Amino acid sequence: MIAALLRSILQLTDPPIRRVIWISVLATVGAFVILAFGVSGLLYALHVTGIGWLDKAVGALGGIAELGLAYLLFPAVVPAVSSLFLDDVAAAVERRHYPLAGPARSAPLAELLVGTLRFLAVSIALNLLALPLYLVPGMNLAVFLGLNGYLLGREYYEQVAERRLDLPALKALRRRHRLRLFVAGVVICGLAALPLVNLLAPVIACAFMVHLFQRLPGRA
Repeated sequence: MIAALLRSILQLTDPPIRRVIWISVLATVGAFVILAFGVSGLLYALHVTGIGWLDKAVGALGGIAELGLAYLLFPAVVPAVSSLFLDDVAAAVERRHYPLAGPARSAPLAELLVGTLRFLAVSIALNLLALPLYLVPGMNLAVFLGLNGYLLGREYYEQVAERRLDLPALKALRRRHRLRLFVAGVVICGLAALPLVNLLAPVIACAFMVHLFQRLPGRA
């Protein structure tokens, strides 16, 4: 698993992967900035207190709180933002390391959008439900890594595996290797929680999962 992660990091300089990195970073940062300004602007427009300076303060605090929540939800949101571009990353990894794998299935845009929205909704809902536990010292880190590790391991596995397997085979292989995929998801979650590194995490995670998938026993 460590070797797969190192190979993924070393391939970040490939031109197709660099392009996805720029798109992913710009789209993610843009989405969070727009959301932060939108929340603060909405709170100010509502005139919560009716006092000008206090409404401005409430709006500013709302924007800051939104950024804090966004950072907490970063591991769940970033894959959703970048998932539309990760097929290029998987293809680049396969061309370089697995040239004998043959052509992969390319998912239609509508299918990608549906899968992305479903994952985003489930991830945000579960993280919001777990929010009280995130406030408990000693438990918060374990819950954060456990919940998002499971979600990210499953999501990235499915994004990679559905290019090569039909749905029954995909599910059977996932059940057989659920512990390995969970550990991989925890690694991805750890990367997604690190400042600056989290902007590269989706690309690294996709490449990382391609290497793991190609080496799963019983895949054929």
